[in-house]
Amino acid sequence: MDSNLEAKLRELIDRQEIWSLLLRYARGLDRMDREMLRSCYWDDAIDDHHGFVGTPDEFADWALKGNLDTTVQHHGLSNHSCEIDGDNAYAETHYTYFGANIELPHLLSIGRYIDHFQRRDGVWKMANRVTVIEKNFSLVESPHDGWIRAGDTTCGPLPPATRDRTDVSYQRPVKPRKPLR
Repeated sequence: MDSNLEAKLRELIDRQEIWSLLLRYARGLDRMDREMLRSCYWDDAIDDHHGFVGTPDEFADWALKGNLDTTVQHHGLSNHSCEIDGDNAYAETHYTYFGANIELPHLLSIGRYIDHFQRRDGVWKMANRVTVIEKNFSLVESPHDGWIRAGDTTCGPLPPATRDRTDVSYQRPVKPRKPLR
């Protein structure tokens, strides 16, 4: 196999491994599987998840505890761009989250995961993550026409979503805030 083809094959394999990691992350959250969720991070990673900044163990505890009030939750991943630079990769992945709470209102959230992945000993995991929440909606069920919007619960500007090169998705590597302690 020539070196050009070998490099393309390596890149395809790396992209697939990163995408599989993201899907495992979403599944770990939706199935409330702490071990699966935790396996997506390097031990020294920081997750800046808007209302939370901390280590992978702290994030798993926070996220799973926060989802105890949901009867159904669904993390859908869509647009995904990924730049691979040796053993580092920088990705932006759109998410849509729906959480049906035990009591109304339910939550619909859309946003982006801005990730710095690292390959160590041949394995890709998250080195740092910043979650950009574009919009949150509180929803209640209407007996007549399905869902209605109960209120806009858009989170504040940490970090702000911008439509230019000041957006956090352009940072190399992504810089999460300091843990909130």
